[in-house]
Amino acid sequence: MARTVLKFGGTSVADLDRISHVADVVAARARDGGGLAVVVSAMSGETNKLVGYAQEAAGEGVTGAAFNDEYDVVVSSGEQVTSGLLALALRKRGLKARSWLGWQLALKTTNTHGSARITGFQGEGFAASVDAGEIAVIAGFQGVTDEARVATLGRGGSDTSAVAVAAALEAKSCDIYTDVDGVYTTDPRIVSKAQRIPAISYEEMLEMASLGAKVLQTRSVELAMNHRVPIRVLSSFHEPGSDMDNVGTLVCDEEHIVEKQVVSGIAYSRDEAKVTLFGVADTPGMASRIFSLLAAAKVNVDMIVQANARGPDRANMVFTCTDRDSRLAEEALHQAQAELGYEAIEVKTDVAKVSIIGVGMKSHTGVAETMFRALYEKGINIDVISTSEIKISILIEAAYTELAVRALHTAFDLDAD
Repeated sequence: MARTVLKFGGTSVADLDRISHVADVVAARARDGGGLAVVVSAMSGETNKLVGYAQEAAGEGVTGAAFNDEYDVVVSSGEQVTSGLLALALRKRGLKARSWLGWQLALKTTNTHGSARITGFQGEGFAASVDAGEIAVIAGFQGVTDEARVATLGRGGSDTSAVAVAAALEAKSCDIYTDVDGVYTTDPRIVSKAQRIPAISYEEMLEMASLGAKVLQTRSVELAMNHRVPIRVLSSFHEPGSDMDNVGTLVCDEEHIVEKQVVSGIAYSRDEAKVTLFGVADTPGMASRIFSLLAAAKVNVDMIVQANARGPDRANMVFTCTDRDSRLAEEALHQAQAELGYEAIEVKTDVAKVSIIGVGMKSHTGVAETMFRALYEKGINIDVISTSEIKISILIEAAYTELAVRALHTAFDLDAD
């Protein structure tokens, strides 16, 4: 039997009226035949409220491991409520449905509470239930550790739950219903001529998700790529049964895409900081010592550039990280100044990262020239450059973010007619 996984995010299930609408969408999909599993998020705003409850109850005295496991118990309850409500709404429509929680599915995770990773799926009887025609309504965002404790997957984790369920069921697709009708060439709030992308490769979507596009969680794309699960991003606000018009965006293998754009999309992130260490000794092992310190401080480093300094045998080390992590980085490096022997440190937070992404860059020349010329013509200076096979990222002053995105969108012929 062909199986399909549907996933509905927080805005799609924000209240009882929207849950009723989702039930109509699921009922329409059920009429197409095949087995259905539906993964749901908590109602919009519910997780933030639960986080506040947990923090207030714990106060300042309960932190670390003593806080995290019970925090997961609290915040995961939002998805439990939604799954039960949707199951009831489906039963009201005469459909067989039941809710499933992470521990009932035995969706196994690591014990890193708050940001656990999925390690396996052991749901005995689950596939048989779906094949028997019972719609499985699954609480996303949650799993269970080997110690039989609830663990959550981090913000946006319901996307990852949905892909994991689709992989376990060997589903023909994982359809992510959200408040947008697909993946766009860039943020339509910045570029009114942004276009919906009909199909995008896993690699491109992974880059776009990691570089600032918020349609899908990065780990969900990574999991889909590893297990070859096709994802469709659809709007949950279309009328039920009108999916002929709700085609969305397909995320799939590169070879399934007939026409490949040189550049498929422009992503940006304002949550960036640039850290510069001036006058670092230009000796073997120095970079290892610096980034070992940062790793120990749990700082996730992105771009890295080393350039010669004015003094002999000295270099300047530049790297980027999130704005939040920059404070951790600065503190760790200050404490190690005597050991590292650098002359000064500078942290800039008024910066943004803008990236162009496209699998077509593998086989086309002149992409960098087009990018840098477009920025030059707008008078935008570049601080840092980072490249991979299918992306070029730059760091610029935050004030020029929107101008840069618009200029690049036009330069690579992504504007809609």
